[in-house]
Formats: sequence, C-alpha cells, structure tokens
Amino acid sequence: MVILDLLRNMNGRIIGSGKETIILAHGYGGDQSVWDKILPKLCESYKIVLFDWCFSGANLLKHHFDAEKYSFYEPFADDLIALVDEMKLESFIFVGHSMSGIIGCIASIKRPTLFKRLILVSSSPRFINLEEYEGGFNIPEMEEMFQNIEEKYDVWSSNFASIAMDPSDPPSVDKFDKCLKRMGVEIALPLAKTVFLSDYRHILDKVITPCTIIQTKVDFAVPNSVPTYMHNTIKGESTVEIINTHGHFPQLTAHQEFLDVIHRILTS
Repeated sequence: MVILDLLRNMNGRIIGSGKETIILAHGYGGDQSVWDKILPKLCESYKIVLFDWCFSGANLLKHHFDAEKYSFYEPFADDLIALVDEMKLESFIFVGHSMSGIIGCIASIKRPTLFKRLILVSSSPRFINLEEYEGGFNIPEMEEMFQNIEEKYDVWSSNFASIAMDPSDPPSVDKFDKCLKRMGVEIALPLAKTVFLSDYRHILDKVITPCTIIQTKVDFAVPNSVPTYMHNTIKGESTVEIINTHGHFPQLTAHQEFLDVIHRILTS
C-alpha cells in the first residue's frame, strides 16, 4: 500500500490547546471515536492528536489494507513515526490502547527522542498462554474465535463488543460493535491473527521511555498478570495503575477514573 498523505488518509487532526502534546491511538476494531468521552477534559490542557489506523472502518484507505504487510506490528510503528514526522511533532506523550500500546513501544525503540512517556492501556505483548506465562487464552480458544470471525462475523462482532465492554454500559457496547462492523471481516480476520498470535515480549527490555500501564480490574483479554509481567520486564521506569471497572475499554466505561489517572500521571 502506497501512502502519499498519511495525515489526510489516516484522518489525522490536532485539537485542544496547551504546551504538551498527547497522541491517542485506538486499538483493534476501533477508530478515534473511542476517545470521545475523555476529549473535552483533555483538550482544556493539552494538544490532542487523533487518527485512524489503516485497518479502521473510518480510514480512507481501508479497502487497500495489505494484510500481508501488516501481519506484524512493525509496519504500524513505521506508519506512526511517519505520521508524526509529517505533522512535525518532536516530543509527545503517547497513549496506546490495546495493540497500539505495543506498537507505541516498538516506535519508541526506533525513535526514543520522540516519546516523553508511554501510557499503555489494556495492552499485552502476548495473548497466548505458555507454561511460564499467563496470556489469557489457549490455542483452541483462538482457533474457535478465528472460525467465528470468518463464518458469522456480524454475530461474532456483537458478542465480542459485549464482552470487551462493561455490560452495564450499552451505549459503549453499541459504539464498539458498529466500529467492528465497519472494519469488516476481510480485515478483522487477518488482523485478529496478527494481534492474538503475536509475541512481543522480547521488545520490552528495550523500552527505555517512562511507561504507565493502565489496566482494568477485570479484562477478558488481558489478565492482571500481564501488566505485572510488563512492569517487571520493561527496561525503563514503569508503574501500573488498576482502574476499578470491568472490560477492555476504561476510557469508555470508566472515563472519569481514567482521566483521574491520566491527570495524576502527567502532573506528578
């Protein structure tokens, strides 16, 4: 896929005001609207960069998504660096949700001077269990999920949205379900294999940027052993913040608590 204008094609935009810049990067199946609940408050004090990854249903180049190229996270990290270079950003705080947290880690290794802090939200370097590592899933569970994505995508997306969110927040469930359906099965299946079969544990001891790892109390995709593992493995300074809510999207289902954590991190 040839990208001639990342800012336009990835719907890149800057809103808000302030001396510090925060980049918000959504995860699998989402788009920049997953940050809507926290934007008004953040925009009071920070410049906020929003964009849609190439797999997002909101991206202008979605129909040209190259599944083979993006079968690893590194091309996403390259896109991120190219985007911030195009926007002439020289230093920023990066908030990456889910897969974007690990993408941000990779990008920070490539260009550490760009990143002032990494905030990794519901992120995991590996989702598959090993004897010495609890990732949350086993191979048969992954194979069943891939089959469901391929054979009954609309049903799967609705079910996935309901377990990814706090079920007591129906509007957020509906928002994510619509995002997933806009992405479509032709992208959802290969990208799910990229995300859920990847193993990026080996990069963590190369991350020197200060990190904050934000995790919910109960996340179907990321057990609480994962942020502990990341905290113990990341080379640079790192801390873990647990938000008392359920689900994979604290920025939607517990947005005030999420904002409180962000404020505490950035003003301490």
